[in-house]
Amino acid sequence: MIDLRDRDIMSSMEAAKRWMKADDYVRQVYRKSPERFPAGTIRKFGKQLVVTRKGMEVVTGETEIEAKQFASIRQNPNIRDL
Repeated sequence: MIDLRDRDIMSSMEAAKRWMKADDYVRQVYRKSPERFPAGTIRKFGKQLVVTRKGMEVVTGETEIEAKQFASIRQNPNIRDL
């Protein structure tokens, strides 16, 4: 049974926010290159796209934590690479 409260399943907008991307990021990638998402990691329900954590990690090349860390570094130019 699928638990829709699982944090590994999210709307495209929530996923974009969690990975620090533009609100329409998932829709744009899916429309232009749906093959970038591994099978079973994205699905359309009516007009709503639902994506898994694995799908986002493959498409962005980053975990959610890495995306937030990199975003904070990009926003603060005084932080130097370690």
